[in-house]
Amino acid sequence: MKPLKSICLATMAMAVITTANAGGLLTNTNQNVAFLRNPARDAAIGIDGVYSNPAGVAFLNNGLHLSINLQNAHQTRTIETGFPLFVYNMKNPGNAIHKFKGKADAPIIPSIQAAYNKDKWSFQFGFAITGGGGKCEFDNGLGSFEQVVAGMTTYKETVNGLYQTLGALGIPNMAGHAMGNGYQYDSYMRGRQYYYGFTFGAARKISDNLSVYGGLRMLYGTANYYGYVKNIAIEHIDATGANMVSATKHFGELSQQLSYYAGAMEQAGNTEAAAGLKQAAVATGTLSAATQDIELNCDQTGWGVAPIIGADYKLGKLNLAAKYEFKTRMRLKNKSANSASAKNIAMLDKFADGGKVAEDTPALLTVGAQYEILPQLKVMAGWHHYFDVDTKQYTKEMLDDTNEYLAGFEYNVNKRIEVSAGYQRTEYGMKDAGMNDISYNVNSWSFGFGVGVKVADNMKINAAYFQTNYDDYDMTSGISTNSFTRTNRVFGLGLDITL
Repeated sequence: MKPLKSICLATMAMAVITTANAGGLLTNTNQNVAFLRNPARDAAIGIDGVYSNPAGVAFLNNGLHLSINLQNAHQTRTIETGFPLFVYNMKNPGNAIHKFKGKADAPIIPSIQAAYNKDKWSFQFGFAITGGGGKCEFDNGLGSFEQVVAGMTTYKETVNGLYQTLGALGIPNMAGHAMGNGYQYDSYMRGRQYYYGFTFGAARKISDNLSVYGGLRMLYGTANYYGYVKNIAIEHIDATGANMVSATKHFGELSQQLSYYAGAMEQAGNTEAAAGLKQAAVATGTLSAATQDIELNCDQTGWGVAPIIGADYKLGKLNLAAKYEFKTRMRLKNKSANSASAKNIAMLDKFADGGKVAEDTPALLTVGAQYEILPQLKVMAGWHHYFDVDTKQYTKEMLDDTNEYLAGFEYNVNKRIEVSAGYQRTEYGMKDAGMNDISYNVNSWSFGFGVGVKVADNMKINAAYFQTNYDDYDMTSGISTNSFTRTNRVFGLGLDITL
């Protein structure tokens, strides 16, 4: 029964490790409020291009350009798990389908983009939360936690057979003891993850129509995972009736009884009976150890650096741009204070104190186009391809590469006010074998809209709303079922200044 402890702890450690808002694994693309207004910014010319189109920033006027942004994001993850044994949960009896909901809040997500343009050159800096950005809490744990705990009830017939055996041997009151179907437990999981991205680079105009860019992005990652499965209890029946008792105590006392009377049988010369009781004592002792409280508390930190290249080309009213971010190799180092029950479990080696976890950020190719239909109206489109399969991380087996398709428009109402809107389709190459409540991604449609208001000739305020609508993903694995979905909404306010 040692796998009970192993599976619960490994699940807890991985439950909320991926909290990206959009894009490939561990990649947030909402790094400027301009993206929230219209995500198709891959060929747009603006200070937000320090992230989305760095080569195009070279076509801004000479001077210092600065963009300061604050975003507020709220996400939920909802999993409906069906499992026949759930009906025996004494806190939610009779229901074979249980809902597990996680809430992820990021009250403030800051970002800064800056560029200093001088003639043909543009020197740029960017800071943003490129992955994670908040904490996710599952107040009742996950369905995979409960499935393991509920699995204890499958030992009912075997355990009751042992009670009957002890009763047949004349041991007082043992025949009146039994294990019932009921179970209960307490569970909680919280994950917090931040990837801080710092970008340094320069763009140069090769001609009036062409510019190129080269830069570096440094990522610093920090995360904490805390969770527990404790107070595991089962239904115990004796002369007083049915009561919920500690599973550890229940199995431990039975193991002691079996061990004691195994010795008695051995002294009486009944070696065959003694051997059987010894074997049963070991098995129930293992059950007792496996149902002890389980706690995980792991901090992770790490960093990585990768180059970025880009190009922008003007062709009359049409602007074309492309950018390629290389894969960032990340190794997160663990600093753990797990419960003693977590020790010597092979599945948790990657979360052991002092160990390292591979968490590469995938390479990204973006291409985009922008066309000026009228002096006051521009339309744009883009495509993102994340090379998830080429990364090294434990979650990558759940995906092929990720693709995103984007479109939008920008309209100048007058010299002071502009409005914009756009949408994004994100498609993951999902594989059933990797879809579970530990970590999952669901295809989605996102839309954003907003306004930019010039409050001075060199100052503009941006405000926007961005929402993601996720598909449902249903799957069946053996006797269990799962239905996965999410929600996501973001509000943003930003200030662009030119000096």
